[in-house]
Amino acid sequence: MDVLIKANYVRLMGFDIDGVMTDGRLYFSPRGDELKAFFTRDGLGLKMLAKSGIKLAIITGRSSEIVAQRAANLGIALVLQGVENKKAAMAELLERQGLSFADAGYMGDDVVDLGVMRACGFSATVPDGHALVRRQADYVAAAPAGGGAVREVCELILRAQGRLDGILESYAA
Repeated sequence: MDVLIKANYVRLMGFDIDGVMTDGRLYFSPRGDELKAFFTRDGLGLKMLAKSGIKLAIITGRSSEIVAQRAANLGIALVLQGVENKKAAMAELLERQGLSFADAGYMGDDVVDLGVMRACGFSATVPDGHALVRRQADYVAAAPAGGGAVREVCELILRAQGRLDGILESYAA
């Protein structure tokens, strides 16, 4: 099935953090504080999806206060951290939202993301994602992880749903 057709059905889009919203590197301060760098244009892409009515979720295997802060900054309320089984977590989340896997998309980068990616109606990854993930994904972004890949996928979904031009125009008004 064509990627735009699959993206057209997305009502809830889930994202991994490390290796998707970030470049995958983990930085630690001398005091042991974890640091992550996020790309502002990815953030605006997420806000555009939310503005169009698509629910946003973060489902990640690690737990970090930085992720909670970034999610709050972007208005993302559906945040699941420290998740071992992302497919099961997505299933619970979808049930609470009254949606099915056919209504969902997920963007991941490593083999721990394959279960949820295969279950969702739409899946995406980054260009340096694991080879198996790239082969399984419906869409592989051209932009790098933590450097525009999320924005690219957000715009793809909006384009598939016929909403991209209107959303972009709303910022120019």
